[in-house]
Amino acid sequence: MIRFETKKQDPRELVLISMLAAIAAISRILFAPLPNFKPMSFVIIVTGIVFGPESGFMVGSVSAILSNIFFGQGPWTLLQMLAWGLMGLTAGLLRNTVWIKSRYGILMFGFSWGFIFGWIMDAWYIIGFIRPLNLMTIIGGLSASFYFDLMHALANTFFLGIFSKSWIKLFNRIKIKYGLLEDS
Repeated sequence: MIRFETKKQDPRELVLISMLAAIAAISRILFAPLPNFKPMSFVIIVTGIVFGPESGFMVGSVSAILSNIFFGQGPWTLLQMLAWGLMGLTAGLLRNTVWIKSRYGILMFGFSWGFIFGWIMDAWYIIGFIRPLNLMTIIGGLSASFYFDLMHALANTFFLGIFSKSWIKLFNRIKIKYGLLEDS
């Protein structure tokens, strides 16, 4: 975030990142009735792949704050910002690898991040609420969220499997047409 804030930004790029964060946040809100089955992570991953790690991080972290305007802000918001930001960052860092460019690689990436996101959020839960803190209570805390993490992983796999090819193509066209985020 500091790097993003300190460099000179093209206003068009700021608008693009804001719009993508808004799309991600709205996608989370629209799918609210389905527990942990939301396309928000998909939007963040595709943003990182096309526009780079910095944009992926910014869209991930900003969309967490935006969507929590609806869901409620709290101490967990910072970890959500970190988790979704890291999701976009790692997608951007791995975007030129064979792994992310392959269909199964991108699906495995999304599936994995469903659990990684959950583990980051579980750390907040375990540190904040589990007493006494020992190996058994930590395992219990982690296992309690397994089905939510699995649902997030399956949602990522579902949305990436169906929409990633078309969204990556669309985002690349926008990037090339308007010359946005070329050095990301």
